[in-house]
Amino acid sequence: MAAGRPCALCHAAGMDVDRPAIARAEPLIRPYIRRTPVLTLDGADFGLDGRVSLKLEFLQHTGSFKARGAFANLLLREVPPVGVVAASGGNHGVAVAYAAMRLGVPARIFVPEISSHAKVARIRACGADLVVAGARYADALEMSEAWAAESGAMPVHAFDQVETLLGAGTVGLELEEQIDAIDTVMVSVGGGGLLGGTAAWFGGATRVVGVEPDGAPTLTMALAAGRPVDAPTEGVAADSLAPRRVGELMFAIAQRHVDDVVTVPDEAIRSAQQALWDEVRVVAEPGGVAAFAGLLSGRYVPAPGERLAVVVSGANTVAVAFDRQELAR
Repeated sequence: MAAGRPCALCHAAGMDVDRPAIARAEPLIRPYIRRTPVLTLDGADFGLDGRVSLKLEFLQHTGSFKARGAFANLLLREVPPVGVVAASGGNHGVAVAYAAMRLGVPARIFVPEISSHAKVARIRACGADLVVAGARYADALEMSEAWAAESGAMPVHAFDQVETLLGAGTVGLELEEQIDAIDTVMVSVGGGGLLGGTAAWFGGATRVVGVEPDGAPTLTMALAAGRPVDAPTEGVAADSLAPRRVGELMFAIAQRHVDDVVTVPDEAIRSAQQALWDEVRVVAEPGGVAAFAGLLSGRYVPAPGERLAVVVSGANTVAVAFDRQELAR
């Protein structure tokens, strides 16, 4: 299937990313994405009070929410014959490669050297032209922009693009349909696409909390400075949550609709991975569990009776033997 038409939805709304625009975009991408399930757990299993609902977005096509934004871009924009280009720490690249394969569009994906072997392998399996170069995401982004200017390919930004945010916002749409009442939604933050889309959907009606690694506090530093600024790009989740700076588009949304942002150390992220494996036999990558780590580590402390939903997104990792003795049997 050939993809692409001008984003009439975005232009009609003045390029806004808000609840009506997300609701209009959702039916267009629905045939290509999964409605991922919600698992509601007894918080006592994790040493918490009350109950917590996990949005299992790692069960999405390509292993992360990124498929939503990738399809939104290819379906809502005019794709040139030369195809699309994207830079990614891995998950966005996998999603764009997958969407391009499904829609019959050429794709070139630039990833940094820190991208996991699992993500690189999935991009190649989708038939995209893969370029591995540069130390961090920002390096891959610079090279992808040069290629876009040279070739005329349509750039698909991982987070700072209206259509990307509209696609990500459908996570919030689904959550609202799947859970009767939510007080707070917790979301991992890298460039801020998922957080921005989710916050745009809820529009302040539901509390939205971002969680990012101590080693890559992109939104924390941006909010302190009053604008996106360069941040460190370190830590165990650097291949998915360390883009150097948060997106301009989502930053404006965050200023209006994000209630709190906390950071977590690498040790808390690893502990959250372990806890998910121990209790529900879920294997997720570090970037996928950062939001859950914010809850388990106590960096975010819910009020008594607070109804929590946590997005878990990111399963593009090699098989990890969290319990080596058990897996050896």
